[in-house]
Amino acid sequence: VQLQASGGGLVQAGGSLRLSCAASGRTFSNYRMGWFRQAPGKEREFVAAISWSGTSTYYADSVKGRFTISRDSAKNTVYLQMNSLKPDDTAVYSCAAGPEWVRGAWDYRGKGTQVTVSS
Repeated sequence: VQLQASGGGLVQAGGSLRLSCAASGRTFSNYRMGWFRQAPGKEREFVAAISWSGTSTYYADSVKGRFTISRDSAKNTVYLQMNSLKPDDTAVYSCAAGPEWVRGAWDYRGKGTQVTVSS
């Protein structure tokens, strides 16, 4: 099973980026998908999650109103649209998948993509 994140890069504050995470090796029926990030010297933190159906989304307070998570289950892909980026958003962003029937579980995690926001 692989979760491969892409789309990171260097952007100025106020700019936008769209991250993608392609899952392979299995289908993720009834799995929630999520994004996490880890900045240098800090612990990994939750960013956003989306249910298998796509009807429920969850966001960290720090990104609400700026980031949007979406998924294309037919393509086994989840996206993170990031707008109004701030220097504090600089981090390695990675995606994860977890069964919806187990609260808080993230069974699969992928390697990340670097996002750097300059001031």
